[in-house]
Amino acid sequence: MTFRSPLALLFALAVGFAAAPAPASPVEPDPANDEKKEEKDAGKPADKLYKQGRKAVDDERWKDAAAAFAEVIRLKGARSDASAYWLAYSMNKQGRKSEALALLRAFAGQYPSSPWLKDVRALELEVREGRGASADPEGESDEDLKLMAINSLVNTDPERALPLLEKILKGRSSDELKERALFVLAQSGAPRARQILADVARGNAHPDLQEKAIHYLGVFRGKENRDLLDEIYRSTTNADVKEQILHAFMISGDRERVLDAARNEKSVELRGEAAHQLGVMGARAELWQLYRTEKSREVKEEIIQGMFIAGDIDHILELARTEPDHELRLEAIQKLGVMGVRTAPALWEIYRGQNDSEIREQVIQAFFVQGNAKALIEIAKTEKNRELREEAVQKLSVMNNKEAQDYLLQFLKED
Repeated sequence: MTFRSPLALLFALAVGFAAAPAPASPVEPDPANDEKKEEKDAGKPADKLYKQGRKAVDDERWKDAAAAFAEVIRLKGARSDASAYWLAYSMNKQGRKSEALALLRAFAGQYPSSPWLKDVRALELEVREGRGASADPEGESDEDLKLMAINSLVNTDPERALPLLEKILKGRSSDELKERALFVLAQSGAPRARQILADVARGNAHPDLQEKAIHYLGVFRGKENRDLLDEIYRSTTNADVKEQILHAFMISGDRERVLDAARNEKSVELRGEAAHQLGVMGARAELWQLYRTEKSREVKEEIIQGMFIAGDIDHILELARTEPDHELRLEAIQKLGVMGVRTAPALWEIYRGQNDSEIREQVIQAFFVQGNAKALIEIAKTEKNRELREEAVQKLSVMNNKEAQDYLLQFLKED
């Protein structure tokens, strides 16, 4: 049988075959494409049929969906292009892959300016893969579809996919496509894929992608990845690369290597970065151990920051009470303020036990950061030091707090 037009073919395909068991679902399109024509078509027969078809898709009634979408196409409704997509989708769900492919291949000629073109190409790739046909990345001009095809090949024909990924990395593709190609490589267990990724991570190839390669080695974890990161860390003198590797160690959960860097790295900046990453990892005991052996004030500040990130109130409180270095003690008090009102009793204890006006002023600042009007009012009422009392009143004056405002009104009345 021959057909005079693509529309005749679409309709015949939709209604001429019995349903078959549903295969795996292809890529879902962006439903935003549907919404563009909704107001224009409201109330028309084709629009009602389209909505019935979408409802049938939601209910997984594939045969009913196909019939509804085919009728929209026959009526030449404004949503004929969307209906052609959903018709092919429903056919594929019924196992009618050849018919679905015929529909999808005819789509561009019938609807050359349709916003559904990319969705149709993606669906075609999925249907072809389901039939056992190899995707053809080199034949694709759209970058998203090209990566989709390569992703498929990595799983079905890795020997063919890897040279194509290398070609993308070496070619003039966009930076985004190159990064995504590297991401696909990072997921592959093939020896050649690991070699490519390792070369990029070492900086031997595509230096603009080195940071991404290091990041992906952390994301996909595994002992081999961590060992490779460690090898690169020990062999490079580039501080930026080392910092990126410390971050990758954190992502991969390699606390031992981050701790080793925090202990033994000669660079103050890198020891501080390692302490920061330990904080992100919640390594409270390790940070406290580091603090007691570290000599650099700069690194100790980073360790306090790491403790703060890890939520280690107990050790920060101990530093706020006992740290002999004045600047570090102020830093610890500042962190207690940021950690919320739960630290208020400890801050009061520090305030009342100190004669150092600078430490007391930092406690006032901590109460302000907490939004603790009650504590500031108490200081404004009872503090004998005029400067500290004025500091407390000044903080109250800029707080959007009823309790603070009520106190200030009372204070003015008393004056």
